[in-house]
Amino acid sequence: QVQLVESGGGLVQAGGSLRLSCAASGRIFSRDALAWYRQAPGKQRQLVAWFTSSGSTNYADSVKGRFTISSDNAKNTAYLQMNSLKPEDTAVYYCNRHTLLGVVVWGQGTQVTVSS
Repeated sequence: QVQLVESGGGLVQAGGSLRLSCAASGRIFSRDALAWYRQAPGKQRQLVAWFTSSGSTNYADSVKGRFTISSDNAKNTAYLQMNSLKPEDTAVYYCNRHTLLGVVVWGQGTQVTVSS
């Protein structure tokens, strides 16, 4: 069984920074697909940042240049560094892991609130 535990959300002023963490446990692999999503109230869940199959990173246009996805395989942890935050970044953020065995797991979500 694979579990993901997120941390690092909170309240920050516009222009500030936060770093989200997503710690994985269970049967995971270093080449699992990793991604971060977010969901604002009344909106659909949106893909924010992800690793491509070649290991490079990709971002939604709305966060490009401000957010950075990374991972530390030794710690089984993925990160989302968020800089220059805007009120429109307010959402619940979810990490997602698609393992090599085909198991898809979501974190519990962490609230990010950006005040203007």
